[in-house]
Amino acid sequence: MRNNYSFIAWLLCSLFLTTVSLFYYPKWKIGQTEATISWDVSGYYFYLPAVFIYKDLKQVGFREQIHQKYQPANSPYQAFEYENGNYVMKYSAGMAIQYLPFFLVANLLAEPLGYPADGFSRPYQLAISLGSLLVALLGLWLLRRNLLNYFPDKAVAGVLLLLVFATNYLDYTAINGAMTHNYLFTLYALLVWFTIRFYQWPTWWKALGIGLVLGLAALTRPTEIIACLIPILWGVPHEIALRERLAFFRRKWPLLALAALGCAAVGSIQLFYWKYVSGDWIVYSYQDQGFSWLSPHLKDGLFSFRAGWLVYTPSMVLALIGFYTLYRQQRPLFWPTLIFSLLFMYITFAWDIWWYGGSLGQRAMVQAYAILAFPLASLLQWMIRQRRWLIYSFTALCLFFSYYNLWWTHQAHRGGLFASEQMTKPYFWRVLFRYQVPEEVNKLLDTKYIFEGERHKVRSIYENDFEADTTAYDCPLPPIQGQHSLCLGQEQQFSPTYSIPFKPEGRHWLRATASFRCQEKEWDTWRMTQFIVRFMQGEQKVKEHVLRVYRFLDNGTTRELYIDCKYPRKPFDRVEVAFWNADSNKPIAIDDLKVEVYE
Repeated sequence: MRNNYSFIAWLLCSLFLTTVSLFYYPKWKIGQTEATISWDVSGYYFYLPAVFIYKDLKQVGFREQIHQKYQPANSPYQAFEYENGNYVMKYSAGMAIQYLPFFLVANLLAEPLGYPADGFSRPYQLAISLGSLLVALLGLWLLRRNLLNYFPDKAVAGVLLLLVFATNYLDYTAINGAMTHNYLFTLYALLVWFTIRFYQWPTWWKALGIGLVLGLAALTRPTEIIACLIPILWGVPHEIALRERLAFFRRKWPLLALAALGCAAVGSIQLFYWKYVSGDWIVYSYQDQGFSWLSPHLKDGLFSFRAGWLVYTPSMVLALIGFYTLYRQQRPLFWPTLIFSLLFMYITFAWDIWWYGGSLGQRAMVQAYAILAFPLASLLQWMIRQRRWLIYSFTALCLFFSYYNLWWTHQAHRGGLFASEQMTKPYFWRVLFRYQVPEEVNKLLDTKYIFEGERHKVRSIYENDFEADTTAYDCPLPPIQGQHSLCLGQEQQFSPTYSIPFKPEGRHWLRATASFRCQEKEWDTWRMTQFIVRFMQGEQKVKEHVLRVYRFLDNGTTRELYIDCKYPRKPFDRVEVAFWNADSNKPIAIDDLKVEVYE
């Protein structure tokens, strides 16, 4: 049987993705912000219940009801009020169109199965999950077919296995498959499939297919319009061939016009929606979010410990190396894949929210894997022709990348050591490949240091029991000790700054300790009360350390917490301690502040 290895690899990958989706982390069974239809997915999806269930596309008045019942996000941010009083969806309609067949099945079966037909009950969650899984399996199948046109079967099998086991493609198909990236990966694979066949034998249905796929990709994420480079440049190895391609376009202009018409027809859906709801043909629905075109966040996007692509998916370095072998093996594929990939990365990392919210690595790169698979396959084709020791070494590296990716995927969902949007370099190295760490390690999400040894030559330089505190307002929390505690809340966000004159001596560490009592836990990281220690030289801040105390507090708990700080290398003459409630409306009591220095 021809292409046996790649077919077996596709079956193995499909079985693994299905197992992860249905049994390891079945989001369709999980509620609130971990449900399939939650966070951004709920925003993509809101068009469907608005049109088919509530008949309310202009006001989306069911938002609050759905949020109170299902809590798919911390706030109903999926639509915003426009100038005319109507509500405009934040996200474009491409995903809603792709969800439509799965939604219709769920809507048909919900009430007969005993569930409310409200768009968010269990049948809808399951339908979108299973539909997204089917889209992933189709995308892998199309990718396999595309690669087999150019590369040997074993190399194609290796690409499929690497993508599924060694990249965050796993997370955004088997677990978060309802996000845009899974669907766009499949659209890119379908676009390449149409493109290859169009240049083999140009017909009207292939041209229309290219246009419709391009339109749907752009309707899903407007920046994906750069996918038009793929059918334009595919198979062009040099300048002479480019002139021949332009001549081909002039001869086949009716087919190009048909493709452009199909693309425009799908894209116009968004224009008609905006006109219907807002009265304007064009609406920038992302409001205060945008791009930094002149200063893209390339370094952060690639290498940041917060969400760097190559930090959390280092296996894709192999695809980047593969551009060299692709240039030598398949020149007609080199230029279209390289130009597209470079432009795609530039646009992706020009987005000001370059970490893309709650993302495992760079989720925005996942759809590009359908194109980056070609240089990756080229490298694997070169590798399987090398000496045995090199093949074994490369295989061991791929197995390491696979374990690395599986470990991070587990920590992002069940292990709990991946802190989305908050990862830091010290925390990363402290938890890597571990399955349990002391709670103290969570401090590394805020500060660079934790001291885990025995302290010597401890000397107290400041104490405050807040018994003389005059920042009085009606605090709902009882004092922690004595008659008074410092109390912060919605009305009083900042404590006084407690300044401690101090010159460094033989000791090299400082510990600030305080007791904290909360009534209700603050879950939003950016609103967590901050315990702040600053080293000052005159009026200049030399160094600052912060601890978000709600990381260690639960409802109604009282805990003593401390920050350990190494002395900065620059001179300082005093230490400042302060507390900030970070715009939270939840009250917190603070007591027994102590500052000590030690070896």
